[in-house]
Amino acid sequence: MTESEKGPLGRRRGRGARERILSASQQLFREQGINQTGMDQLCAVAQVSKRTAYQHFPSKDELVAEYLRRFDPDIMPGVFDRTDLTPRERLLAAFDIPASMPLCPYIAAAVELHDPEHPASQYARDYKVAIAARLTETAREAGATNPEQLGEQLALLIDGASARTRVLNTESFPTAATIATILIDNAIPAS
Repeated sequence: MTESEKGPLGRRRGRGARERILSASQQLFREQGINQTGMDQLCAVAQVSKRTAYQHFPSKDELVAEYLRRFDPDIMPGVFDRTDLTPRERLLAAFDIPASMPLCPYIAAAVELHDPEHPASQYARDYKVAIAARLTETAREAGATNPEQLGEQLALLIDGASARTRVLNTESFPTAATIATILIDNAIPAS
């Protein structure tokens, strides 16, 4: 980086500041939580001034909401958009989550923020509704007799496994996948 690209205090200026802020928020919010991450620390990691940060995000609340919005904008495309799997296999693929995966960021944000009207809480709620809808749609494609019920059951199972993995620091998704298999087998008539 040349001297002309540096701003005050030797920090990078302008270009890419928004992306650096979002990248730093993703790292810090996942590692230490939303409430434990201060704007000073976030700005230091992103190499921006507080002024620049607040130009891009007028409040930390807006930054948190954008962090969640960008996390998985297509609702698990690596599962639901796979054409190499049958609908039943896609339902089960939703449980192929490695143990190293941290707590679902939507659950973590909702728990940390405590305010159901916070923009990030609303986004987390919308995302969780969208996951259940994708599961329901896939259950319908698979021929489930009650796809809405199966979609909700699987969504609850995913969220429970995510929380249990975090709380117990153990792999809960293999057990959840076993339960999901039973639920799916009971909900989809044998052909």
